[in-house]
Amino acid sequence: MSTTTDLKRLIRPYALQPKTATSIARLEIMRLDHPTDLQPVIYEPAVCLVLQGAKRAVIGEKVLAYGEGDYFIAAAEVAALGRISAATPDEPYLALTLLLEPQVIAGVLLDLPRGIEPPVSSGFYTSTADSKLLDAWLRLVSVLERPDEAAVLAPMIEREILFRLLQGPSGVLLRQIAGSDNRLSSIRKAMAWLRQHYAEPVRVEQLAGIAGMSPSVFHKHFKDVTALSPIQYQKQIRLHEARRQLSQAPVDAAGVAFSIGYESASQFSREYKRLFGASPVQDAKQLQSLIG
Repeated sequence: MSTTTDLKRLIRPYALQPKTATSIARLEIMRLDHPTDLQPVIYEPAVCLVLQGAKRAVIGEKVLAYGEGDYFIAAAEVAALGRISAATPDEPYLALTLLLEPQVIAGVLLDLPRGIEPPVSSGFYTSTADSKLLDAWLRLVSVLERPDEAAVLAPMIEREILFRLLQGPSGVLLRQIAGSDNRLSSIRKAMAWLRQHYAEPVRVEQLAGIAGMSPSVFHKHFKDVTALSPIQYQKQIRLHEARRQLSQAPVDAAGVAFSIGYESASQFSREYKRLFGASPVQDAKQLQSLIG
């Protein structure tokens, strides 16, 4: 019996919702019974291990496809389009997500030889998990059945998972996440500012100042991490916020457009439909009917 088969067997009693938080800190279980359309999403810094089914993600101009036994890492709050491409009620999409905590990664790095700071890479990575990494995941999930042991063993096994990832090609991303003053950290400061001030006009020079870089260096590193320009990233944040507002209030597409920083309601409507596949009014009605 394969390790992924054992993992699927262990998580099935817990995988009752699309996303289920577990008793282990930062560990979540994903389950979807049907394929989905492309949906906008902002990935949190996390590693996701697919146990069954398959997923596709479009990040900027890059398309990633990953399935059973593969893992995906996001090192920053990357804006993407994602879809479950293979899932059925009998064989649902199943995945484990471990949110990445910089302090925990830094603690593992303290026990490793200090290397040269790597160049800024893209903010995401996908690969196939080897047997040692899968075995560590299996032991982490196994302690869900033994809650009296989880408090002691889960943090130790989490460190082992991070150690395995640090030893492979994805180690570049994890080392960047752990840094307190490195370039990825600086780019994330600018990304956080954009998420907090999405409705305000912004200049690249202003963001570069927040990151402590020259505009040309900042623009390059920002696109390396997110696969988007700063303005494109801000647009994604604005449209995500617009969808949130439209799902919760009576439909006033023009009012929402102006509240998130658009000066033209028609431009907002065009860009909203391009991202979400429906006009703001149509999408809002669909969302509100789903919410009930």
